[in-house]
Amino acid sequence: MMRDRKGANNKTGAIGELVARNWLKNKGYSIVADNYQKKWGEIDIIAKLGKVIHFIEVKAVSYDSKADLEQYSGGDYWRPEELVHPKKLLKIQRTIESWLIENNHKGEWQIDIAAVRLVPSEKYATVDWINNVIIG
Repeated sequence: MMRDRKGANNKTGAIGELVARNWLKNKGYSIVADNYQKKWGEIDIIAKLGKVIHFIEVKAVSYDSKADLEQYSGGDYWRPEELVHPKKLLKIQRTIESWLIENNHKGEWQIDIAAVRLVPSEKYATVDWINNVIIG
């Protein structure tokens, strides 16, 4: 059975971010910052690949078993990335603008989503990567 259906709790979210960071490192990204916060928003992970800065929103969900993950991951079932709605993207964009100013970054950047599905009891996880999310 799937847990945390309405959103990842703190433990699931923290594990999801750890999985996403490791996934990024394995793909050649360097981590610039974790949990960059402003009053108006937060960016889970800021990473760099080549000259591009990636602002990554991590959404994680936990399952009791791999069989549950496989059963609930396809078709019409809820997906964690669905929590990254237009209002959330606007908050992220405002927070990105702060980071860009603070770091005097004038180069390329993009928003990505890492949808992490966890099976803690089996120490198993998958990452679905949504590259270069467009706002608006």
